[in-house]
Amino acid sequence: MKQLIRILPTGSFHWVGDGFPVKTAFTYQNAGRELSPFLMLDHGGPTTFDATSARRGVGEHPHRGFETVTIVYAGEVEHRDSSGGGGMIGPGDVQWMTAGSGLVHDEFHGRDFAQRGGAFEMVQLWVNLPAKHKMTAPGYQALASSDISSVELPDGAGTVRLIAGDGWGAEGAARTFTPMQVWDVALRPGAHLSMPAVPGRGVGLLMIRGAATVQGRDVTPGQMAVLSNDGDAIDIQTTDGATMLWLSGQPIDEPIEGYGPFVMNTREEIMQAMQDFQAGRMGSLAASDAHSS
Repeated sequence: MKQLIRILPTGSFHWVGDGFPVKTAFTYQNAGRELSPFLMLDHGGPTTFDATSARRGVGEHPHRGFETVTIVYAGEVEHRDSSGGGGMIGPGDVQWMTAGSGLVHDEFHGRDFAQRGGAFEMVQLWVNLPAKHKMTAPGYQALASSDISSVELPDGAGTVRLIAGDGWGAEGAARTFTPMQVWDVALRPGAHLSMPAVPGRGVGLLMIRGAATVQGRDVTPGQMAVLSNDGDAIDIQTTDGATMLWLSGQPIDEPIEGYGPFVMNTREEIMQAMQDFQAGRMGSLAASDAHSS
């Protein structure tokens, strides 16, 4: 069995732009060693937005050296970037953006969702790239809910959606640069199971909805259980059901130097990223009426 290292408390609340009220579950500063290759996770919501004709979200900004993964549980998120990637995602859909050598993008609520208002919940995960891939060409994967395999857990315990990483004879939907598991786990009331886990990789479990005991400790919404690299299984049980995000991957044992939207290996690379962005070498977004207030 993997060992429960600690349970990270619900993060402090802050706004990203005017459309994403988030709590940061972890960062590479407080859990980078245990949860590599994952760098950061923001849990947005759950909240309810009033109907509006304005565009809520966050405007044009750059990234370099990693990937962003946006998973929508309620509401809609629209994205576009300077590499030509972009689209709209709703409940169950995922956007997997590779910033790589650098791009700029913006993210807003979907137009229709903004006009009708309603429940909103999402997560955004930052995934590190190894040094040899940090300057790879930018890319974008649009993963509709129908593209993501869902498998039944043993004994009717629940289901797992394989956003990235294979399991139970099914293939994960996303292409990744290093081996990892990004899974939506939905447990039914009364579930009790031993979840297999890969030895040599840490595991992070973010509680989205409901509650569960993980290795005998209670984990409630917004909290993240961090488990050790050693061991090959995790004991999980729930009384009333739970929805969790499961993160586990092959660690990237390289220095991390981060500054705002850039995550590289050295300070010199960060300085170069800033210069390249300021010089316009990460591209720009064309003016769009769709993203005007």
